[in-house]
Amino acid sequence: MTTVGQRKSHESATGHVSGKALYTDDQRQPIGMVSLYPVTAPHASARITHIDVSAAYGVAGVVTVLTAEDVPGENDTGVIIRDEVLFPTEVISYWGQAVVWVVGETETAARLGADRVVVHYEPLPPILSIKDAIAANSFQGQPLVVRRGDATTALQAADFCLTGEVEMNGQDHFYLETQASWVIPDGEGNYQIYSSTQHPTETQVIIARVLGIPNNRVVVTCLRMGGGFGGKESQANPFAAVAAIAAVKTGRPARVRLRRSQDMTLTGKRHGLLGQYQVGFSQEGHITALDVDLYADGGWSLDLSPPVLLRAALHVDNAYYIPDIEVRGQIVKTHKTSNTAFRGFGGPQGMVVGEEIIDRVARFLGLPPEVVRERNFYHGEGATNTTHYGQEIFDNRIACIWSQVKANANFAERRIEIAHFNQSHSYKKRGLAITPVKFGISFNKTQYNQAGALILIYTDGSIQLNHGGTEMGQGLHTKMLQVAASALGVKIDRFRLMPTSTDKVPNTSATAASSGADLNGQAVKDACETLKARLAPVAAKLMNLDAPEDLVFEDGWIYSRSYPNDRIRFEQVVEQAYNDRVSLSATGYYRTPNIYWDAATSQGRPFYYFAYGAAVSEVEVDGFTGTFKLRQVDIVHDVGESLNPLVDQGQIEGGFVQGMGWLTMEELVWDAQGRLRSDAPSTYKIPTISEVPEHFHVELLQRAAQEGVIYGSKAVGEPPLMLAMSVREAIRDAIAAFGAVDFVPLASPATPEAILWAIESVKARSGAKSGVAESLLVSPTV
Repeated sequence: MTTVGQRKSHESATGHVSGKALYTDDQRQPIGMVSLYPVTAPHASARITHIDVSAAYGVAGVVTVLTAEDVPGENDTGVIIRDEVLFPTEVISYWGQAVVWVVGETETAARLGADRVVVHYEPLPPILSIKDAIAANSFQGQPLVVRRGDATTALQAADFCLTGEVEMNGQDHFYLETQASWVIPDGEGNYQIYSSTQHPTETQVIIARVLGIPNNRVVVTCLRMGGGFGGKESQANPFAAVAAIAAVKTGRPARVRLRRSQDMTLTGKRHGLLGQYQVGFSQEGHITALDVDLYADGGWSLDLSPPVLLRAALHVDNAYYIPDIEVRGQIVKTHKTSNTAFRGFGGPQGMVVGEEIIDRVARFLGLPPEVVRERNFYHGEGATNTTHYGQEIFDNRIACIWSQVKANANFAERRIEIAHFNQSHSYKKRGLAITPVKFGISFNKTQYNQAGALILIYTDGSIQLNHGGTEMGQGLHTKMLQVAASALGVKIDRFRLMPTSTDKVPNTSATAASSGADLNGQAVKDACETLKARLAPVAAKLMNLDAPEDLVFEDGWIYSRSYPNDRIRFEQVVEQAYNDRVSLSATGYYRTPNIYWDAATSQGRPFYYFAYGAAVSEVEVDGFTGTFKLRQVDIVHDVGESLNPLVDQGQIEGGFVQGMGWLTMEELVWDAQGRLRSDAPSTYKIPTISEVPEHFHVELLQRAAQEGVIYGSKAVGEPPLMLAMSVREAIRDAIAAFGAVDFVPLASPATPEAILWAIESVKARSGAKSGVAESLLVSPTV
C-alpha cells in the first residue's frame, strides 16, 4: 500500500513536543568550543573613525577579538553582488550593525568583553523610509519594467480613472530558533559547519569565499531548523562566516547563537513596499488599464531584493486579467537591515497592491468588491487567460475554487445577515470579504530549479535517505519519506532520514519558493527508480522469472503481476544483489522542464504551474477601540493530489495565520535614529491562538492532480499566506459600514490605531458628503 496521500504526522512530531529534537545549538559541545558576541553600532548611518579593542583583553575568558584584519579571504557575504561587508571598516549602514566580534571561553565572557570595546563614530543623517529614499534618489540594483499593451493610451480611453497609493510594512520572521552556527575545524584545513540555514550550499560557498579556500574544504550540515520562512535563506551566511573566522584564528570550534533582540536587530525582514498606481476601468467594473510603480525597501544592501521585486511585479495581477498594464519597480536603499526572502517572496506585497485597486474600483462604482473581482478573473483561452508577462494559464482553477468556497461559507446569506447586524449596531460593525490567490510555482531564476538525492540501501534492507532540501518544520522530510517508501514499495520505518549535508548532495538550491517537495521529491523518486531497475533482475532470477519489467515492489514484497502469490521479501533481494555485486546506492536528479525567462523583455514562462486558493473571512470591528475579532474563516485551496493532507492542512492554516499577522498586527517600528524599537515579543505582536477563529474550515480541492509534478501534488508552503488578504478586506468592509463612502483608506498593518484612523476618515468623508447633499437641497443655486 502506498504511503503517498496518507495523513501522516510530522516525522519529528514526537521530538518536537518532547524536546528531544536536536537543533544546531542543542548538540553536545566539543571540547574547547568558544562563543562569539557582537559589538554593535549605536547609529544607523555613521563613519567609523577609530576602533580600540585592547580593553576587551582585560576581561577574564576573552580569547580574541575579530576585526576585518582577521578575514583570510573576502570581507563580504553578498549573494547576488559583493555589497555586504562582513566587518565594516569605514561606514555604518544600519543601527545595530556588528562592527567587531568578541570571542570568549563562554558567551558571558564574550559579552563582557564586547562591552569594553571602544568604537568612535561620526554620525550621518540616515534615510529611513521609502519616500525619503525616493526623494534622495537612493536606489540600488536595476529598474524593472513588465508590460503588456499600451497602458498610457488605454488609461486615456478608459471610462473612469483613479490614482492612489498603498504602503505596507515589512515583517519579522520570528522563527522560534534564532540564527545559530557551529564551525568545527579538523586541524587539516577543513571545516564542518552546523548551521540553521535554508541553503546549505550557499552557506558553504560564502564561508569558502570568506576563508579563501575551495568549497570542498567546507561541509555544511543542517540538522533541522526551528522555523525559517525565508529568513535563513541568505541571512544565515554572515553568522556562519564569522564563526568560521573564529575557528581559523583560534584553531578551536566556535559557535554563534543570537539572542532574540539581536536576531531582530541584525537580520533582514520582509520588504516594505510602496505601490503608486493609476487604474482605468469601465462602468461595469472591468479593469481596462493599469500603470503601477513599485518601490521595495531593500535596506542597506541588495541581498535577494531583485528577485523579490520581480515576483511582486509578476503578482500585481493576482487572479485578474488586465489587457493593458505596465509595472515598474525599483529597490530603494535605506539605512536599515538588508531585507530578504520571506514566505511569498514579494508576491504578497504585489497582490496587496492589486487587491487595494480592486476595492477602490468597486467602491467608486458602488459595486460589491466580490462582484468586481469575479468580473476581472482570468478566463477562457488566449489573451484573457494569459498573464502580463506572457505565460498562458493552462490549469486555471480560479472560478471553480471561488464558487466552491462561496458555497461552503454561505456567502450570500451571510452578506444579508451582516447588513442587518450593522443596521442595528452603531459602534460595532461586521465585515465579510472573499479574495482569491493565484501564485506561480518555481524559482524566478531558472537555474535554481534543480535538485539531487542520494539513497543508500544496506544489506539488512534498511535504508538511508539523503536529499538536498532542508527541514524547518514544514514537513518536507515527512513527505520525502513517503515518496521514497512509495517509490521503493517498502514500509516507511525502513528509512533513516539523514540531516541535509553538502557532502551527501552537492550544489543544492535553497529550500524556498514552495518548491521543496516538487524538486526534491522528483530527485528522490529518480534515485528509487534507479535502484528498483537494479533490483528487479535480481528478484526475477530468484523467482525464476524472465520479465523483470513485470515486477511490482509493494509493502516490502516483490512479485510479478502475472503471479502475485509468488513473492519474495525486499531484504532477500537486497542481500542477493550485494552477493551479485550490484550497487545498492544511487543518486537521483531532477530539473524542472519547460520554464524560461527573458530578463531583457521581462517575458517568458517562469512558473511550472500555478497554485490557487480562495478564502472567505468575517470580522467584527469595535468602533471604540479599533480592535477586531476574526469570527469565521472558510478556505478552499488547491494542493493538487496531496502527498500528505495532514501536513498540507497545517501549512494552509499556519500560512494564513502568518499572513494575517503581517497584515493586521505585526508592526515594525523604527525611531528617528533608525533603531528598531519593536525588537522583542513584548513590542512586536505575532498572532496567538486567541486570534484564530473557532470556525476555521480548510478544504482541499478534490480531484485536482497536477500533471508532471511528483505524484500529482502541488506546492503549499507560500500560497496560503496570501489567503489572509481576505481578513484585511473584511476589516475594510466593516470600516465602510461606519459611513457611506467611495473610498476606505486602510494602513498596513491594520493595527487598532490604523483601524480607528480609518473609521474616523470614513465618518469624516461620510459627514462631508452628507453636508454637501444637504446644502444642495437647501440651496439649488450651488
